[in-house]
Amino acid sequence: FQYLKRFDQGRDLDRFRYKALSVEGSPAECVQLFLLHCGVLDPSWAELRNFTWFLNIQLRDCEASVFCDPGFVGDTLNGF
Repeated sequence: FQYLKRFDQGRDLDRFRYKALSVEGSPAECVQLFLLHCGVLDPSWAELRNFTWFLNIQLRDCEASVFCDPGFVGDTLNGF
């Protein structure tokens, strides 16, 4: 949710890191963003869960990768 919210606001995500245990927005806003970005017109709860699970894994791996660390790659992959 934290990434999707910033993405919708047009903010730079390259230096953003997930803040564990922090609460942002309301549950309704969270579901609305998931519905907007999941890619299915009328998703089931299972489809929303799979979307968030997959997105979470991808973002966690991205944060852990040295190749996605702006301090390591500099501005060579800006916006990638």
